[in-house]
Amino acid sequence: MILLCRLIPCALLLFAFLHEASLAAERPNIVLIFTDDQGVNDVGCYGSEIPTPHIDQLAKEGLRFDQWYSASSICTPSRFGLLTGKNPSRSQDELLGALMFLSEEDHSRGIHSGETTIAQVLQQNGYSTALIGKWHLGHGERDFLPINHGFEKFIGHTGGCIDYFTMTYGIQPDWYHQDQHVMENGYATELITDEAIRFLEAEAHQQQKEHKPFFLYLAYNAPHFGKGWSPADQAPVNIMQAQANDLQRVSQIKDKIRREFAAMVVSLDDGIGRLMSELNRLQLAEDTLVIFLTDHGGDPKYGGSNLPLRGNKATLYEGGIRVPCIMRWPGVIKPDTRTDAIASSLDLFPTLCTLAGIDDSSYQLDGLDISPTLHGKSTATQDRELYWELGRHDELKRNQWLALRQGDWKLITSPSGGTQLFNLANDPQETTDLSEKHSDILNSLIHRRDELKAAYRER
Repeated sequence: MILLCRLIPCALLLFAFLHEASLAAERPNIVLIFTDDQGVNDVGCYGSEIPTPHIDQLAKEGLRFDQWYSASSICTPSRFGLLTGKNPSRSQDELLGALMFLSEEDHSRGIHSGETTIAQVLQQNGYSTALIGKWHLGHGERDFLPINHGFEKFIGHTGGCIDYFTMTYGIQPDWYHQDQHVMENGYATELITDEAIRFLEAEAHQQQKEHKPFFLYLAYNAPHFGKGWSPADQAPVNIMQAQANDLQRVSQIKDKIRREFAAMVVSLDDGIGRLMSELNRLQLAEDTLVIFLTDHGGDPKYGGSNLPLRGNKATLYEGGIRVPCIMRWPGVIKPDTRTDAIASSLDLFPTLCTLAGIDDSSYQLDGLDISPTLHGKSTATQDRELYWELGRHDELKRNQWLALRQGDWKLITSPSGGTQLFNLANDPQETTDLSEKHSDILNSLIHRRDELKAAYRER
């Protein structure tokens, strides 16, 4: 009996150890590729004329989402929603527009310590974490830096865009290693890929000693325009910054701006190809969930396209918020599959928690766990509710937008279009306003929209 009493605690400890080891072995590495200003018509497998063979290969080997929504149609709130799993309207500093790098007001705004990111949660639960690329969640104070929000490693920039060749915002330094400015030369897309590969090599070496999964947030600035410098105006200037050899590869595209944009896309696609080759070489590919996602719709002014959808970046029509998303995870996700499940970037926080075996019940989240979709199971998302808000921005001469999707119905209030009602099942291009024909649905959605706006303001 005494021997049995002594053996029971030992057995329990052994069970706990084996369970933890088993969980560690099952938890995937996670690579989240997040591109900038790339619309649904800017990816080959979604119908674009721009060649993206490596992104297309992800779709052939994984799952393509046809109704994936960004958290916003603007950079900063989109990234806030992605990383926190919360609607951007809940953000402490009302991050409903892009933080402007040279704006005095925006120097004191960003993500705060009480706003938990998925990187923090993964890090606290045994993951190595890194952000390589664009942050755009605060630049004026050190507390806003990624290393204070769950990322053990940060190499990249904090502003909304950067000069692709000098790694500056105009002439202002904005390239970091951890919390220090550094000077770099090269081409931003390639530098970001190089640093990501170095991170993977280090993690592969570490995993030979012990299985510690990693989370790599690979946030490319491409194909967003660059931020150059105009000597004549003595001011930063938006400029397309493609490399000459990449321009030759898309010479069949006649429109100059579209061609320059496409050249930046093919460079990005090359980077993703290099990344996937490295995962295979390091024998990490089978144990890694790779997510390809864009922050919001493209901007036609700078060569992006969201056709056949209506609208673009900085609008809440489908072209501004419905974006490409592809997930690849060998042995779990069935290759070459598609889903019309209504999903959102807000869903990544709870979904990644589930896949990593983490209890997320203590966090305030607005997204859903869509992990069953990855396993090929149906999820009840078709009647879900999604709310968006774009804030007024005087410098960008932008007024407030509001939108609510509830099942197939979508309500939009815009500065020029007033309040409109669309049925996305019958009219995904949002061509026919049904607000007069279905005034009962219109009024119901307006009431619900106002409820959500007030609730999110309570934070």
